[in-house]
Formats: sequence, C-alpha cells, structure tokens
Amino acid sequence: MPTFHYNEYQSADRGYLVGVGLRQERALLSIEDSLRELTLLAGTAGIKVVGQASQLVRQVNPKTLIGTGKLDEIIEQLALLDANILIFDDELSPRHQREIEKQLGESVRLLDRSALILDIFAQHARTSEGALQVELAQYEYRLPRLTRQWTHLARQAGGGGARGGSGGVGLRGPGETQLEVDRREITRKITKLKKDLEQVRAHRKLHRERRRRSGLPLVALVGYTNAGKSTLINALSGSDIFAADQLFATLDPTTRRVPLPDGNEMLLSDTVGFIQKLPTTLIAAFRATLEEVIEADLLLHVVDISHQNAGQHIEAVEDTLAEIDASDMPRLLVLNKVDRLGGPLPQVGLVDNYAGIVPISAQEQTGLGDLLLSIAGALAQQKTLLDVVIPYQSGQIYSELYDKRYIEAEATREDGWALTLRLPITDSDHYREFVVDETSPAGNSAD
Repeated sequence: MPTFHYNEYQSADRGYLVGVGLRQERALLSIEDSLRELTLLAGTAGIKVVGQASQLVRQVNPKTLIGTGKLDEIIEQLALLDANILIFDDELSPRHQREIEKQLGESVRLLDRSALILDIFAQHARTSEGALQVELAQYEYRLPRLTRQWTHLARQAGGGGARGGSGGVGLRGPGETQLEVDRREITRKITKLKKDLEQVRAHRKLHRERRRRSGLPLVALVGYTNAGKSTLINALSGSDIFAADQLFATLDPTTRRVPLPDGNEMLLSDTVGFIQKLPTTLIAAFRATLEEVIEADLLLHVVDISHQNAGQHIEAVEDTLAEIDASDMPRLLVLNKVDRLGGPLPQVGLVDNYAGIVPISAQEQTGLGDLLLSIAGALAQQKTLLDVVIPYQSGQIYSELYDKRYIEAEATREDGWALTLRLPITDSDHYREFVVDETSPAGNSAD
C-alpha cells in the first residue's frame, strides 16, 4: 500500500460535484451521466456527495473554467450544504486550480476527476508494482499543480516514499522558496520511480518470454471498470480473485491457466479497468502492466451490457486501446450481465473490428461454454502451419515442440524428424531455420 496520500478522506467528508460541457463539443457521456459516474467514484473514495451543479459554456473560462457568476453560486451552495470538498468532473489546469482555490479559501479542498481517480488507485493498489505505478502517476500529476495545498509533499509521503528513497527534503538554498524545494524533491522522486518501473518492465518482459516458451497463448481481459472482468476470470479458472460491485475494485494484474474445449490451454490475464477521462499520467505509469494487453494473442473486451451507457463504455475502451497502440489486435466482444436484461440484447456500435460477439453472465456462469469455443476458434485463426525438419542432434528443440503441443503430424527421415507444426504466428519465426525447402519431398510450408 503506498504511503503517498494527499487526501485522506474522513467519514465526515462531504463533496459537491461540478460538471462542465462545451456547447459545440461532442462528449462521450452527457453531463448528467458523467456526474452520475463521478458520484460513484466519490463514493468509492469514501466521500459523501451532497450536491452538484453543471454548466454548458461556449468556451472555457481561462481563469476559472466556469463562469465567475456560476462559481460564486457554487461557493454559496458549499456553505449551505456544509461541503468541504469541491470536485470538478474534468481535469483542471494548474491555472484553473490556482484561481479557484483563491476563491474557495482554506476550508474547502479542490479536486478534479483525475486527482480523485489517482487517489482511488492509491487506495486499491495491493502489490509493490501497483503502488509504484500509482505513486509515479500522482507525482507527475501534482508537480505542475503545486500550490499552498500541495507543499511539503515529500514529507507527507514519508521521506523517501513508499519504496524508500534518500530521505526528506533537502536544505533550502539562498532565496529558494519552499515551493521550489518541493518541486526539486518531487522531480528527483519521479526520476527514481521511473528507474524502478523500468526494472519492473524488464522483469515483466523476461516473465513474458518464459511464458511464451511454454507455448500457451495469452488472452487478456480488457473493459470498462466494473464490467465484471474479475468475476469472469474467477468463473473460467475456478480462482477467487477479489471481485466487488464497485469501480476499480482490482488494479493488479492476475494471470490464470484455463483449459479450452479443443484440448489446449490458455493463460487468461486480468488487467486494470478503463474509464472515460482516464488520466494520461496513469496510462503512462501503468505502461508495464498494460504491455500485458499489447503482448496478448487475443483480447476479450468485457462489457456490462445491462448498463445504460454500454455503447459509450465500448467507445471509451476503444479510445484507450488506441492510445496504447492495441486497437488493431484480434479481439472478441463479451457482453456480460445478460441476466440483468429485461428483454432482448440491445444494439451496440463499434463491433465491426471484432472476431465475434458472445453474450454471457459471469455471475450466473451462463454462456461460458460458447465463450470458450469462440476463444479457441479465434486463437486457431492466429496460427499457421509450418513443415520443418528437426535434426536428431537437436532433440531439445523436438522436446520443446512436443511440450508446446505444436506437432500436428510427424515422420522420420535420415536427417531428422519431419514435422508439420501448427503454432502461433508470433512464435513461428523461432523455427524458420528448420523449414524444409519447397522442392524437398518432405512437404511444403503453408499458411
């Protein structure tokens, strides 16, 4: 659990929400739906929402985001409702934050959606890797926003931070403000965290290479937060990963071995849930984890089809996949929670790029057989045929192919084992040197 918390919410914390929309801009969710989601986020963080306001503007106020008259109205409401936290549904620029804080005074804390999500991630990270990633995202988000509210951050973080740095804030130089000292210290911490995460990334790469040598395909679960990914991996693997009906219940990636109907097996990996307006610092910090998605053979995009904004959730996930260069990967659309529908499946857009659509209920464990068949079929399409000859002195390679279940047919000849391999396209280059010549009697390579 990271010690890097700037907002330790108390049971008495009362939040007031503000949504802003541009008249000419198409938003993924309406202001009302986005504020409804922000209410859930606030509740997940332990903040009681006591009121909200919204404003449609022709252009953003460069100083206070919303109109000054609207801000005055909101400040009056804060006093009437005894609210001590003001939460904007959009990310505030450093200037917006400074100007609004001047109007709020000392008794009200100012947050935006990004800061709230980062704090939720900090609360839910369970592994040292997850804590590292969240801590980096928090520092990078707050560095340009250091004001009266965020000074002495390094001391609040416990000196060297959750991972143990060189200890407290350095001595001030001549004419140096505390803000400058804090900026320098946080910049140093960011550098160290990035170095630590590069080591994590290198370790994950080695782990993926070892896993790839096992020959088992990797299938990654992606989806909007609270779509039911953890419940699905539990249902398919018989494991007991924590699953709850709340946003971002699980953050740390988990991988389980799952048998397939064709006699093969797959590795099924759960990943962090996505959400609209996901902070860019968080996506960057979770690069090591999200590489599990990029390296997968197949993506299962899990959607809560019972949610009124299911189509918009699909679009938000597609946007995030594009941001991490995973938009062209093969994937299945898994429509979860069909047991909650009172009628037929609703129509959803953006389905042309999917190899198939499978309705299921992970909670009721219905449709899982069809899902496994669809996964096996989609993985089979990612394979190719190779005819190779493995010399008898390379028995270790023959054993490796046998263990990976790549051998479709085999025969012996004077110079070695003549094998027909069916294997993932991504693994075929490892055995290209053994491909038989097209003119040889052993057969031809084929795709």
